[in-house]
Amino acid sequence: MSIFKSNEDKEQFLQRLGENIDNGNAFIYAWAVMNNHAHFLFKSGKKGVSDIMRKLLTWYAQYYNRRHKRTGHLFSNRYKSILCDEDRYLLALIRYIHLNPVRAKAINTLEELDRYPWSGHSVIVGNIRRTWMDSDYPLARFGKNRKVARKEYRRFIEEGLTLKQRTKLNAGGLLRSSGRWSQVEAMRRRGQKEGFDERILGSGEFVRAVLDEAEDRHVRQLRMRQSGSTIDTIIREECAKGGISDKEIKAGSRRKIVSAIRAKIAYRSREELGLSAAEIARHTGVSTSGITRAIEKHVKE
Repeated sequence: MSIFKSNEDKEQFLQRLGENIDNGNAFIYAWAVMNNHAHFLFKSGKKGVSDIMRKLLTWYAQYYNRRHKRTGHLFSNRYKSILCDEDRYLLALIRYIHLNPVRAKAINTLEELDRYPWSGHSVIVGNIRRTWMDSDYPLARFGKNRKVARKEYRRFIEEGLTLKQRTKLNAGGLLRSSGRWSQVEAMRRRGQKEGFDERILGSGEFVRAVLDEAEDRHVRQLRMRQSGSTIDTIIREECAKGGISDKEIKAGSRRKIVSAIRAKIAYRSREELGLSAAEIARHTGVSTSGITRAIEKHVKE
C-alpha cells in the first residue's frame, strides 16, 4: 500500500519531520522517502527518536486520511529501528539509505539522484536545501574543504552503485556485530562468542555495553517493584510533599500545582517502575497523551 500518493504528501511529511527534529533537538544525517516506506538516520536528542516518530506518524496519518477522504489505520505496524555504532557504521548506513531510490528503481542514475528531492543525498551535494538536515557532519568525514568533501562523498556513493547490497546491514545481530562472514566463521572455529542483538548495529563490545545499560535499568525497576513500591506509593509520596490530596490527582484536576505534581508522578513511575504512559494515565485521571506531554514538560524543567 502506498502511504504517499503524491509529491505533495511527501513534502508535507518532510516539513513536519523537520519541525519535529528541531523541537526534539535531534539530528538527521540521511533519509529517503519512497512511495510505501521511508528510511531515516537519526542522532537523537534528550527526548529520543520515539517521541519524534510518534508525533510524526500520528500527524501524518490524520493528514493523509483527511486529504484522501479515508478512515482507519495508515501504518500497519510500529516503525522499526536499530541502534547504530556511529564510528563504525555511519557512512555505510548513509550510503545504504541514500541509494535506496536507485535500488528500488525509482530512478536509475547517480546524476538523477543528485537532484532527486526525496533523498538526503541531493542535500549533501548542495542541489536541494533542507535546513533541518545536518549535512555538515557527514561531509566532515570526507575532508575540511567543503568542495573537496562533496566530491569525495559523491565518489563514495558512486562506489556503492557497483556493490551488492550489504548483507551485514540486513542480517542478524551476529553478522552485524562481527562485520563479515569470514570473521563469524573464524570465531566459530575458535569457539569464541560475540555479543549480538538484531536491534543493534555495532561491535560485540558496543552491543554488550548497550544491553548492560538496559539490563541495569531493568534491574533497578525490578528491585523497586519487589520492594513493594507501586504507582500508588509514588502518588502518596508526591502528594504529601506538595500538600495536596491524592483524590485531586485521580480526579483529573487541572490546577497548576496538581498538574506539576502529576508530572513528577508520571516521570517517576516511568523511570522507577517502567510503567507505560497508558498505565500511568489510568491512575492519574488524564489521557495517555496528557501523560506523555506532562513527562516532556517535566524533563524540560
